[in-house]
Amino acid sequence: MSAVLQPGSTLGVMGGGQLGRMFIHAAQRMGYFTAVLDPDADSPAGRVSHHHIRADYLDEAGLARLVECSDAVTTEFENVPAQALEWLARSRPVSPDAQAVAIAQDRAREKAHFVRCGVACAPYAVIETAEQLAAIADDLLPGILKTARLGYDGKGQERVSTRTELAAAWERQSRVPCVLEKLLPLAAECSVVVARGHDGAMVHLPVQRNLHRAGILAVTEVYANNVPDAQASQAIASAKAIAEGLGYVGVLCVEFFLLADGALVVNEIAPRPHNSGHWSIEGSDVSQFELQVRTLARLPLAAPRQHSPAVMLNLQGDLWFAGGTERTPPWDAVLALPGTHLHLYGKISARAGRKMGHLTVTGETVAGVRAVALQAAALLGIEAF
Repeated sequence: MSAVLQPGSTLGVMGGGQLGRMFIHAAQRMGYFTAVLDPDADSPAGRVSHHHIRADYLDEAGLARLVECSDAVTTEFENVPAQALEWLARSRPVSPDAQAVAIAQDRAREKAHFVRCGVACAPYAVIETAEQLAAIADDLLPGILKTARLGYDGKGQERVSTRTELAAAWERQSRVPCVLEKLLPLAAECSVVVARGHDGAMVHLPVQRNLHRAGILAVTEVYANNVPDAQASQAIASAKAIAEGLGYVGVLCVEFFLLADGALVVNEIAPRPHNSGHWSIEGSDVSQFELQVRTLARLPLAAPRQHSPAVMLNLQGDLWFAGGTERTPPWDAVLALPGTHLHLYGKISARAGRKMGHLTVTGETVAGVRAVALQAAALLGIEAF
């Protein structure tokens, strides 16, 4: 495909979660029809799309139906089987492609890619055999043992301080391939969302400062000097190098650790829009989801311009059970605060740790936005930051 897909075309997405839902909203606003493949009849994206194909990601009949009704296909989460994307790519443009997604699905391949791109990451070792476990260097401990595949939001990760703890943790992970990363003294975490087109053109959102709790993103703050200029410039350059090295087409989020000594190291990539980029819907003139539409449809990539300081609060299912009984969070009180923008993802039931929505606060000043965000957090029962 070399021609632009004009509005009126149909854009398909593998996966029906909240990222797919926000992609669908952006595509429909721009005049596109949409199709979702997801096995869940109540998937957030499937419920708002023009077409919802209820099938497993490797079901060839379902994939054929997606091909039939779509002009191009993207993905909304990194654990869509790469072989499904390969199958689709025989008939339709697919971005990101299967190879890039496969690298993001495997921590060992992902880290090897960082090394090839000349981007610093935490010292690490791959553990696939008992011999590799025994050969771990002493200076990698204490560390974090992470399963090589299918880990997200802190899942499949354990901190280990000794060889005994490391061996026990690997046993608990059923001896699946893992990566041991040296535990580093963190000062902060940040991320960069980049979009790369078929022609190699790249644009990016501003650097996003992130706070994680229990391995899940809790707060994102985006405004001038949220990260020192030198590290912000390095993060942007590194994210672009990683995307360029993949020959990537689409929206890519690159997460970084800012260390106590000022050094910056890459943590991981997500081959899709990212929770930390949700603020861009209200805080930027081009959101990460519009960028995803543009890359898929071969539209020009306009450089996003942030027009307001922004703070985003992640809304997890725990908020529905504050005080020990199920309740509806006080949205009326939250929305009475200036500059608040509520996004609920249309999930049928709340449960602890489940991402139910997000709240973005925008305003004229950083101090004002942070003050309102802290007020909203207090009303909702979210720990201050």
